[in-house]
Amino acid sequence: MKSTQLVVAAVLFGASFATFADSQSPEIGRTELMRRDLGDPGREVIQVRVDFSRGAAFPRHSHPGVEVAFVLEGSLEYQFDGKPPVTLKAGESLFIPAGAIHSAKNVDEGRSSELATYIVEKARPLVKTAP
Repeated sequence: MKSTQLVVAAVLFGASFATFADSQSPEIGRTELMRRDLGDPGREVIQVRVDFSRGAAFPRHSHPGVEVAFVLEGSLEYQFDGKPPVTLKAGESLFIPAGAIHSAKNVDEGRSSELATYIVEKARPLVKTAP
């Protein structure tokens, strides 16, 4: 039963990022590290390591809850609608409010990585693309 739940969770998580697969160049790798129910009904916490190849960028998107991004290596630029870009280096973090439309881009000479922690509503896609 537990392995079935893990397979279902992995498929749903992968599908939530499927819209990015065709629009990304170069590659962005994602590794889900943890997914747990919270005491608050209908909410869960998800941690994901995101590896950006040189020049890789996530297009504009939002999440059905908050995200805390912690840069593990390199430098990442985050762009929020109507605001100047914010560049973070390894060891720096950023709070992204629920529903905030943003993008992320590797602005380092090499690979950059972040640890993304989401506190989101269950049963909703983790990523919603923005026009």
